Amino acid sequence: MKKLKITGGNPLSGRVRISGAKNSAVALIPAAILASDKVTIYNVPMITDTFALCEILEYLGAKVEKKQDTLIIDPSSIEPKEISYELSQKLRASYYFLGALLGKYKYAKMCFPGGCPIGERPINLHLKGFEALGAKVSVEKNCYIVEAEELHGAKIYLDVASVGATINIMLAAVYAKGETIIDNAAKEPEIVNIATFLNNMGAKITGAGTSRIHIYGVSHLDGCFTEVIPDRIEAGTYILAGVLCGDDLKIENIIPKHIESLLSKLREMGAEFDVEYDSVTIHKSLSLRPTNIETAVYPGFPTDLQQPFMVLLTQVEGTSQIEENIWENRFMQVPYLNRMGANIRILGNTAIIKGGGKLEGREVLATDLRAGAAMILAGLVASGETVIKDVEHILRGYEDIVSKLQAVGAKIELMED
Repeated sequence: MKKLKITGGNPLSGRVRISGAKNSAVALIPAAILASDKVTIYNVPMITDTFALCEILEYLGAKVEKKQDTLIIDPSSIEPKEISYELSQKLRASYYFLGALLGKYKYAKMCFPGGCPIGERPINLHLKGFEALGAKVSVEKNCYIVEAEELHGAKIYLDVASVGATINIMLAAVYAKGETIIDNAAKEPEIVNIATFLNNMGAKITGAGTSRIHIYGVSHLDGCFTEVIPDRIEAGTYILAGVLCGDDLKIENIIPKHIESLLSKLREMGAEFDVEYDSVTIHKSLSLRPTNIETAVYPGFPTDLQQPFMVLLTQVEGTSQIEENIWENRFMQVPYLNRMGANIRILGNTAIIKGGGKLEGREVLATDLRAGAAMILAGLVASGETVIKDVEHILRGYEDIVSKLQAVGAKIELMED
């Protein structure tokens, strides 16, 4: 087990380069199964989720070559074998192998996926989509079995605009006969990234990034090249670090449009920053105003930034509120922030933050990926030393976070517990 030790109170300045999007990469890697030849994926974040997916690919028989931030995947020797719990539980996104294997081989068997404990996360929308395409779904000893003699196009309405279900249905539908329509599809930029990848292979997908996606089935997909988009959640996390304790901190390799909901809130609060074509520079903000946020599906305020944003609100004089509308268990950072001196109260799905007090370093836990990011931000702004345990959650989603922060002035180190 690893832990992070942070000595707070140090200003951050310089440049941070944002890595490829975790939430794109974890779908692009399983999607490579659908090709008939090698695919090359650039700008891949080398995080533990990436390594876990590559391990599953290699178990299935694919050849995977890693070169810095590039993956070269040859799926030509894959066999649709059962994916064990030992492999699937390492990350939630292992469920994309269900859609990819079903699409390519008409058969997939995988034990229930893992992931952060942020609430009930059933995949029934994925399974309903597979059934609409003609697949039979069954459960055997905590494993899903999804199989079909033939997949056919269908009109599928998602009760919730789920990113995972939208992508998984796309993966399964690219080889289905006829036209598939996904209504109430999620609109996140990562979905556009996946659709572009599939289209580069030879798929026929239109409407990605809107609430209605059309997929016209094809019989063959080639190898191709693609690039992972910049990680908007990583970008938002470092921007918040800059607002908390930065002084001319430049966040590079971003797409500002993807984080407009965050930038709008920061403008409303009075934060000082400049937005350029592919970067944001954070200046020292002397006075910030409290605000309220409600998490929502894209383009609304992202649930993945709610937890880091809460740390900023603890440092702003006045009362702010956060309403969490996506996951029911995503305030697990609150007890640890309160231990550090914050004044946060939870009422149902709403957190009420009375800000302006100083945080003091304490021993805390990273209960999940984004709560872990929140604890890092809290440690950066707190007085004294903060020790964060269970940091494996953080390493799942933030590439080189320790060295990136060290390079801009943070006193942070990764240690064995």
